[in-house]
Amino acid sequence: MTHIHPGGTADGAGTGVTDQVARGGAAATDLVWAALGGDPALPERVTYGGPFGAAEDLLAARLPVLPAARSAVAVCALAAAELTARRTGRAVPGVRVDDGAVATAFRSERHLRIDGRAPSAFAPLSRFWRTADGWVRTHANYPHHRARLLAALGLPGTADVADVAAELAGRRAEEAEETVYAAGGLAVAVRTPGVWAAHAQGAAVAARPLLTLESIGAGAPPRRLTTLDGGPDPLLPAAGLRVLDLTRVIAGPVATRTLALLGADVLRLDAPHLPESPDAHADTGFGKRSATLDLGSRAGRAALDGLLATADVVVTGYRPGALDRFGLAPEALAERRPGLVVARLSAWGGHGPWGGRRGFDSLVQAATGIAVIEGDTDGTPGALPAQALDHGTGYLLAAAVLRALTEQSRTGGTRLATLALARTATWLLDEVPRPDPTPRPTATRPYDPARCLTDTPSPLGTLRHALPPVAFEGGPRNWHRPPGRLGADAPAWEDR
Repeated sequence: MTHIHPGGTADGAGTGVTDQVARGGAAATDLVWAALGGDPALPERVTYGGPFGAAEDLLAARLPVLPAARSAVAVCALAAAELTARRTGRAVPGVRVDDGAVATAFRSERHLRIDGRAPSAFAPLSRFWRTADGWVRTHANYPHHRARLLAALGLPGTADVADVAAELAGRRAEEAEETVYAAGGLAVAVRTPGVWAAHAQGAAVAARPLLTLESIGAGAPPRRLTTLDGGPDPLLPAAGLRVLDLTRVIAGPVATRTLALLGADVLRLDAPHLPESPDAHADTGFGKRSATLDLGSRAGRAALDGLLATADVVVTGYRPGALDRFGLAPEALAERRPGLVVARLSAWGGHGPWGGRRGFDSLVQAATGIAVIEGDTDGTPGALPAQALDHGTGYLLAAAVLRALTEQSRTGGTRLATLALARTATWLLDEVPRPDPTPRPTATRPYDPARCLTDTPSPLGTLRHALPPVAFEGGPRNWHRPPGRLGADAPAWEDR
């Protein structure tokens, strides 16, 4: 049985956590750890604690968001602790999961302040819209997606919210969905869980496991990991490892931000022609370096080849197939660099009629029925209290990478980890145990997320940001470097 911490928060002042509060997260932790192929005895090393009751208010929802978040962070921290033990030759250090830290980190982009300024949120055309037969959700945060949405609806580039609302009010939701997607934009009809389950893509997603961690390609010898001496500095299980980060927005960057926390040299690559939100980068760029590289050019491909030649991990977060022409398909990577860990995530998964479509957390919530469950009594769709599919998938992906590294140190091989936001949604909807509904005592004091925030000077300004929730005995408490300017670094590895 997974132990429950008898009391106290991370800062030593707390109200305690009872078994019934943490049971949902602990049970889910056991199941996800088993899916990762981990030693079933290791979840005994996890303790749970935090500001009883109040943290749930931060992630208040009809669905079990906090238990899911808790378990995603727990398996990630446990995988980090396991790899630490592998590199020190000692016992697996204890893992501490603090509800307040988890809840704060899952809303990290909302807590972020840049010189006191709150970051920009969703663009005006990224929202729910009434249609002739229901609702549709659009995503138009990026200029090219906004342009494609308006073009698909036959509207000029100067159109505003009222224009789009009037146009969509006369269309069927699924017709708008297909029209916008055909034009390269992003729109999803709001469905109930039952309608999604009967949809071809919903069935394809449900038929897959939450995550897969498999061997691919020809064999490779066991990975040689240097020994960590366990001195006064934090234990960094990913120290000396090189991670090529080909992800955007939240889920993938959260995974690579976590690997950077644990000591990896993480280099994020972006195409020079694709816009990215500076505010999103300020939230997820901790511990990393950032470069631009045109993979369509001969020089860009040569630089990529040089990076791959000594990379240990490649993480991709683009829609399935989008990077294949650059030799970045998992099978191609396994052939050119045996012994890699390849981690990939997508919105809808690589199977089914939507397997190659773009998507974001908000759209997946709309399609899978989450928006209906979290909606108002008048039928207006709602949303989770955090981009929980993004953040949860990010920590699960980091856990898969860490577990793959541990297994490679024993048996070698090339590993492929695969996750999808839509499958994480199915996990949240159908598989994460609900907490015991028995009435619980209220917190003795209001929860203050400030205890899980800190100020860090950076090239972007002074950043007020969430501290990492992934914690184990002797491990790091914060990133070793703040985010720099997007694309400001050279596309090269640091000296080991």
